[in-house]
Amino acid sequence: MVSRVIPVDPFDLVIFGGTGDLAQRKILPALFRRFCAGQWPQQVQIIGAARAGLDRQGFLGMVTESLRTYAENQCRDASALSAFLQRVDYVALDGLSDEGWDQLAGKLTADRVRAFYFSVGPSLFGPLAERIKSHDLATQETRIVVEKPFGHDLDSARALNATLAAHFSESQIYRIDHYLGKETVQNLMAVRFGNMLFEPLWNSQYVDHIQITVAESVGIDGREEYYERAGAMRDMMQNHLMQLLCLIAMEPPAKFDPDAVRDEKLKVIRALDPVKPHHIVRGQFEGGAGNPGYREVVGNRRSTTESYVALRAHVSNWRWAGTPFYLRTGKRLVARSSVINVMFKDAPHSIFGADAGRHANALSIRLQPNEGITLKVTIKEPGQGGMRLVDVPLDMSFAEALGPESQDPPDAYERLVMDVIRGNQTLFMRGDEVEAAWAWTDPIIAGWHARGDVPKPYDIGSTGPGDAELLMKRDGRRWQGINP
Repeated sequence: MVSRVIPVDPFDLVIFGGTGDLAQRKILPALFRRFCAGQWPQQVQIIGAARAGLDRQGFLGMVTESLRTYAENQCRDASALSAFLQRVDYVALDGLSDEGWDQLAGKLTADRVRAFYFSVGPSLFGPLAERIKSHDLATQETRIVVEKPFGHDLDSARALNATLAAHFSESQIYRIDHYLGKETVQNLMAVRFGNMLFEPLWNSQYVDHIQITVAESVGIDGREEYYERAGAMRDMMQNHLMQLLCLIAMEPPAKFDPDAVRDEKLKVIRALDPVKPHHIVRGQFEGGAGNPGYREVVGNRRSTTESYVALRAHVSNWRWAGTPFYLRTGKRLVARSSVINVMFKDAPHSIFGADAGRHANALSIRLQPNEGITLKVTIKEPGQGGMRLVDVPLDMSFAEALGPESQDPPDAYERLVMDVIRGNQTLFMRGDEVEAAWAWTDPIIAGWHARGDVPKPYDIGSTGPGDAELLMKRDGRRWQGINP
């Protein structure tokens, strides 16, 4: 299968924080891969902007090293690398003063798409937005891209929204959640709304429950200060898992249009019931066998920040009334795995008797790694000796079904940055969506502090604390395995 590359219009992209980790590790390599794919016209300019006192050659050296590390396959083509670097420039600029802004203005091109990527901390969002406006850098074709964390709670998210809205319209603001750029996450909508097979069954009448797991085998190295303030609830549950829940639970939009899709996602968040204290488990990984535990990593022996969260949520609407959604995420678990399991109900009556056991269908959507979809069905076990039933998977691995190109799908940032240039906000969060997610999250965190909850310990390389298993067991259910 040959993928189709749709060219974008000419653009200028300014990356504030261009010397930072995110720009060097994700944004610039994503741009380079899209350049190598032939998606750019000739009239494109990438401008790194940061306080570092570099000249253009110094920045190009940094970019070259970044591409050799994070875009190794494409970077082997010396001519492609040289052509890309010709389109890269740099300006030393201070986001908290007027220093360097006139120089940046002189590098921008009139009458083309102009995007400003805020690859910086949230405290700089407001000052950068203000100076873009005050230095007359904004046009009708200007977009700004802001990274998470978008606020620390509801009040701070509202303040950020208000600050950005004072300078830009909502249609110009792109709040990026890289999870939404993943190829398989977008496939959730294709599976749901492109197949008549599933949509009639996608409701509480046929679905027993849904599990969403985002497990990580890595720790928090290099992010200790941020993570100690945020924890798994703010870092993962409030945004990444919330977005997956929305895509799984939302009603069909009238069309695949940015506001139509985001309207339906917002309805899901607003329909979420408050989470009861006994429906949530917090965990914190412990050290052992030479591996430091969470408290050793962050240097705080009394830390009560969670590195793991599991909870049971309910969407109170007609489609999902009575159907629980179980969400879990954690660091230093047994494997890296992101998967959504839609667990269907048992057949209302078994004609095969008690010896056949209990069997139910399950649809598993694997987001990473080994992206694909598996549908578990019940068949007769081959052989003599009566009607013995067994569950077998109908497995579609994208790598096998779609050919070699699917084995190396585009990085999420490749899709998202190009969507910014196209002006397509479908995969970006709207301001009211962000605020609704915090309005649901804040009471959970406030309840922990009010009760003085302490996270349950769990071993590195495990599936999480034992209390998470009890959360399911009390409901007569069990977690699906975390498999690499």
